[in-house]
Amino acid sequence: MHKVVIIGSGCAGWTAALYTARANLQPLVLMGAQPGGLLTTTSIVENFPGFPEGLDGCELMSRMQKQAERFGAKATFGCVEKVNFSKSPFELIVDGEKVEAETVIIATGASHKHLEVPGEELLETKGVTYCATCDGALPIFRNQPLVVVGGGDSACEEALYLTRFGSEIYLVHRRDSLRASKIMAERVHSHKTIKPLWNSVVTEILDVKQDKVTAVRLKNLKSGAESVLDCAGVFIAIGHSPNTTLFKQHVAMDANGFIIPKSGTMTSVPGVFVAGDCADHVYRQAVTAAGMGCAAAIDAERFLAARNE
Repeated sequence: MHKVVIIGSGCAGWTAALYTARANLQPLVLMGAQPGGLLTTTSIVENFPGFPEGLDGCELMSRMQKQAERFGAKATFGCVEKVNFSKSPFELIVDGEKVEAETVIIATGASHKHLEVPGEELLETKGVTYCATCDGALPIFRNQPLVVVGGGDSACEEALYLTRFGSEIYLVHRRDSLRASKIMAERVHSHKTIKPLWNSVVTEILDVKQDKVTAVRLKNLKSGAESVLDCAGVFIAIGHSPNTTLFKQHVAMDANGFIIPKSGTMTSVPGVFVAGDCADHVYRQAVTAAGMGCAAAIDAERFLAARNE
């Protein structure tokens, strides 16, 4: 039986592993189907403290893993198929095998919602991105026309952030008004660099043949007219889906599936903790996920200490 099992291997998971390993708890990290999490899809991470020149997302995750393993964390590529948090020790079915744990830290992250249009997948990290804060300052986007897709607060935040770098920011939204909060909508409408394109959707991202984003193909939903808009980047901001389906009926969640911590990082089940984007629909940054991973590790350590007193 393991004292700590960590589900997920992004910034939250590896930070939790580092802290619990240094506490001599010998954590087991279940890396899942996407080892390293969403950050591995980011070509250059420039806003993680301590790396002034920036760092490849995969390299950052690799370094975090090595650091945690140096102190005794164990990692496996196993995927969790089922959990039972109704009794102690907790039971997890990992690739058909039962794993028992005194505590569990859920750090499964979230997935970007995709447009599911031609060119999107093939041009990811080549001009298609899902995080302006992560990628907006990259040289390929500076002084270039950029496209943001979406109409909520996230899309508005992305567009406003990108005005620092892009020459023109086109905000493509399928409706004729923003879904964002009033204050965010006002900021977008008052900014001279942002140009909304109403009642429109992106139907294709160009150009796969050039292996970089050069334009988007648009369709007006009212007139049916199609057009091509030149741009150097496409920032897709249509929301996130937390990777928490596995834990439904086991821990408390909000209406969108984000896990709700009840005390610190502890979930509605004592001994089960949560960290990172699967519980965070506001910040969604590598550094905040790492901070939550640290907090979850400390909470788990204290939980175990109190139990064994």
